[in-house]
Amino acid sequence: MDLKMNRSAVGAGALLLALLFPPCSPAQSAALSGQKVPARQAQIAQQKQPAQNTRTPAARSEKPSGSSSSLPSAPTPQAAREPSLGDLGFSQQQLQPNAVLQARLNRRTEMLKIHQRLGLITLAPMAVALITGPMAKVKGRDGQVLKMPSSTSLDLHAALGSTTAALYFATGYYAMFAPRIPGEKKRGAIRMHEALTFIHGPGMILTPILGAMAFSQEQNGEKVHGIASAHGAVATVTALAYGASIVAVAWPIHLKFWEKR
Repeated sequence: MDLKMNRSAVGAGALLLALLFPPCSPAQSAALSGQKVPARQAQIAQQKQPAQNTRTPAARSEKPSGSSSSLPSAPTPQAAREPSLGDLGFSQQQLQPNAVLQARLNRRTEMLKIHQRLGLITLAPMAVALITGPMAKVKGRDGQVLKMPSSTSLDLHAALGSTTAALYFATGYYAMFAPRIPGEKKRGAIRMHEALTFIHGPGMILTPILGAMAFSQEQNGEKVHGIASAHGAVATVTALAYGASIVAVAWPIHLKFWEKR
């Protein structure tokens, strides 16, 4: 009976020691005894040991946050639709190409280009005619011997006047008979340009007529008198109005005669 009790006590003590002091791994036993253990056996022994909890208190206190993929994505704005010509008020009929209107526009553009170029060319003989005007004038007072101008001066001035008139009316032709565009409204400099034609237009009609009258009187040995004496003043006003009409639409002047088409 006592033997059984002693065996039970020894067994309980051995169990308690086993719980308090777990068995060492071969690597630990070899380390304690100073023996070398193969590296493979040491690795296997370390893998068998329970992994220690290496999480820090701060890490354990962190709460798992939901992944960004679980959050509902914001709706992407739809691309703004570009307005069409129909949205801007153009009808389908207006959007269709009009060959007749395009040809009319091209014709008008070409004629107005010629009008512009001839208008600038006309300035040259007009300016020279104004300069040579006093040279073709009879000098002297009534009752005295009159100094008649030379025939060369008269012929030169008459030729310059005729050239100016011819170029002027050719210039006006290309503007007056250029095709009109339906619905076109004139504004700004164009209105000023056309308003000045009511000054230099009649002036270009009167100037040659008065010049012819003055020339006839001088050819008869008379001093220019009557309405013919207004020839110089009318010519000057006409030239000033004509120059202002050019400046109104061409300032600053960018016209290049050498520009390729």
